[in-house]
Amino acid sequence: MARAGTTRRKPAPRKRAATGRKAAETRPEAILRCSDLRKRFGELVAVDGVGFEIAAGETYGLLGPNGAGKTTTVSMLCGLLERDGGEVVVAGEQMHTSAVRAKAHMGYVPQEIALYPDLSGRENLQFFGRLYGLSGSALGERVARMLDVVGLEERADERVDHYSGGMKRRMNIAAGLLHDPKVLVLDEPTVGVDPQSRNAILENVAELAQKGMAVLYTTHYMEEAERLCDRVGIIDEGKIIAEGTRRELVAKVGQRDRVELTGKGPLARFAAQAKRLKDVADATVGEAGVQLLVRSGRDLLPKLLEIADRAGIQVSSVDVVEPDLEAVFLHLTGKALRD
Repeated sequence: MARAGTTRRKPAPRKRAATGRKAAETRPEAILRCSDLRKRFGELVAVDGVGFEIAAGETYGLLGPNGAGKTTTVSMLCGLLERDGGEVVVAGEQMHTSAVRAKAHMGYVPQEIALYPDLSGRENLQFFGRLYGLSGSALGERVARMLDVVGLEERADERVDHYSGGMKRRMNIAAGLLHDPKVLVLDEPTVGVDPQSRNAILENVAELAQKGMAVLYTTHYMEEAERLCDRVGIIDEGKIIAEGTRRELVAKVGQRDRVELTGKGPLARFAAQAKRLKDVADATVGEAGVQLLVRSGRDLLPKLLEIADRAGIQVSSVDVVEPDLEAVFLHLTGKALRD
């Protein structure tokens, strides 16, 4: 339980406290824009009208369960899969399966490890760098820079098949960054990795966005979307069913914060007075305190503490729990994210 006046959320805080600062009216021009993407495999409609945009320095999360259409969407965005309908524009260039200039702006990190196991990490990066047209000192400098970004300088000359799963994932990201793309697309990059490597990957992604790269991050891990993403598109059964910042998504589905105030004194009196506030939906008295359902608990907390003081409550702790994206997904679909 937190100290009086403190708040907590589930899960850990995101990398930037000001998530939501890139609201639609202030967001810079999109580097990547897609609209009405559609793809069918026989009778299966895998992607059904998906559309969103990402600006420079923004991390956009595509959040949904396995089989929701995330990888199919990414494959169309990167020009790897012909779409049945819709449009993709990257840095002003139309994307399609043979669009060389549009693809040059994209860095793609697939779910599967796309490295040669019998080459060292450095040799892999040198090979891919040459495919991107790099050579000489420029190639060497770029390879060294990417090894530093993913923290694998000391293991660079070992064969990839000697790497752990997490190291392979990080080297996969380095390969996708070699040509300094404007948009980095990561398709579930932390699946199957250890906690230390997972944290390193998330930190890498956060730093890239802070330096101005547009990032598309697909995941079925709610806590990753919470931590990294400025905006999130929730995808289910091939459709974007909601989009926005975490707070915007919570507001759209009417989810409220829960304030748990623990203390001694006339708790019923406090609850009755608190319920008169327009932002308090409910206040329930328990054995050790009062639980309130409120709108924007962090903003309302000073007023609640003032009411508690006037009511004669000796407050020992206050806990504010904000709803997370798991709660939003459950509300919108009627199922848990991992179902």
